[in-house]
Amino acid sequence: MNPMSIKHDDQSNWPPVQKRRRGGRFFRTVVILFLLVLLGTAGLIYYVYQGLQPVAGEAVIKEVQIPSGSSVKQIGRILHENGLIRNPDLFAYYVKYKGTGSRLQAGDYQFQTGQTIDQMLQAMEEGKTVVNAMRFTIPEGWNVEQIADHLAEKGLVDKAKFLQEVNQGSFPEFPFVAAIPQKEGRKHRLEGYLFPETYEIKKEADEHEIISRMLAQFQKEWKPEWTQQLTKRKMTIDEAVTLASIIEREVVVDKERPIVAGVYYNRMREGWLLQADATVQFVLGKQRDRITYDDLKVESPYNTYLHPGLPPGPIANPGRASLAAAVSPESHDYFFYVTKKDGTSEHYFSKTLAEHNALDKKSRGK
Repeated sequence: MNPMSIKHDDQSNWPPVQKRRRGGRFFRTVVILFLLVLLGTAGLIYYVYQGLQPVAGEAVIKEVQIPSGSSVKQIGRILHENGLIRNPDLFAYYVKYKGTGSRLQAGDYQFQTGQTIDQMLQAMEEGKTVVNAMRFTIPEGWNVEQIADHLAEKGLVDKAKFLQEVNQGSFPEFPFVAAIPQKEGRKHRLEGYLFPETYEIKKEADEHEIISRMLAQFQKEWKPEWTQQLTKRKMTIDEAVTLASIIEREVVVDKERPIVAGVYYNRMREGWLLQADATVQFVLGKQRDRITYDDLKVESPYNTYLHPGLPPGPIANPGRASLAAAVSPESHDYFFYVTKKDGTSEHYFSKTLAEHNALDKKSRGK
């Protein structure tokens, strides 16, 4: 037999062997990757499962306060801080998965460590708050005096103590309170910052706790980007809240709030008097259907018919729409507005005094 032919035959058998070895390595790699994915998935499932389990340990009753307007993430953080759930992020994902986030109600609840997440969610969906809770509503545009009277009538506060706390109470947890300027003639320090909302509190809550709840809601509603916008305008938060309070008392229709804000910005830019009837109403101390020329002459730093610029402080507690309008006014050339007097509560807007006078006559049917 020819040796060369034997060598040639041996070489012809090598490629199939190499292919089988390569195929074996590929198969082993696929298997290993599959096992890794399987183990990773199993680990993730176990992690999620454990994170959603009730907190172990001795059963302890926790009184939890869910503020009005709280997001699911905020609720998760509150429950986690009280030792009622293991993982606030998993809680948020679980609630999103169940689609129950919009049905969770604010209030004071009594939960117990060891309760399941579903049990707590059901209680919040059904609004099963603690029995010793009281609910009250502060409408948009009320001033401090109106709030004090309302809470006193409901037996929740002593009016004198409430007003003393408004003007002298210490609230270091709210930086915006420390930034409120001490202007001469300012009537109430926290005017403008007691956010209008429906609140649920414990019956035994004192004046300080009630005010803290309202300040906390203001802090929650105030957007960080608003502060940045005001810095560009060289305007303080207190000035914006003051302007928002005027807008709140002057405007009924939300879509008009940014337009009216623009009117006031235009007037301030040109050094004009704001001439807001709402500031005169504040000075008079009561709501009047009609302001007389004599009323416009009442001496007060709050009277914007006599003193240029913004008054020493807010005249009421504005809501979300008015705050947003004061921070982001509509850009236009209007300097005047007058109520249409057609039942819509809307206004006519004009650029010149002549146009304004004509629209004023039109609104009065003349």
